[in-house]
Amino acid sequence: MKVKIKKGDTVEVISGREKGIRGEVLRVLPKDERLVVQGVNVRKKHQRQVQSAGRTMNPGIIQFEAPVHLSNVMLVCPKCSKPARDGLDRATGKSRRVCKNCDAVIDN
Repeated sequence: MKVKIKKGDTVEVISGREKGIRGEVLRVLPKDERLVVQGVNVRKKHQRQVQSAGRTMNPGIIQFEAPVHLSNVMLVCPKCSKPARDGLDRATGKSRRVCKNCDAVIDN
């Protein structure tokens, strides 16, 4: 599946425990069809002290955002601020992402 969502886009979770939460895409993992979204799917990890390359990583409980599957989020249109599917407009010779609801250009 081709990933239409890019880093920096705003997405909304449409299914699961955190349904309705919006956040910015921090990282895209296209091989796994997953996204890392800010403030969504926050996990805690018990980290012990590790030394590598002369640096010491502090022990303790760290929080991080775990990846979410691509099918569980939907792109939010910047103009109408609603979750919407995106399409491609190739009329000008250059493809641009457009909102299917209001036909606004999503790409910056």
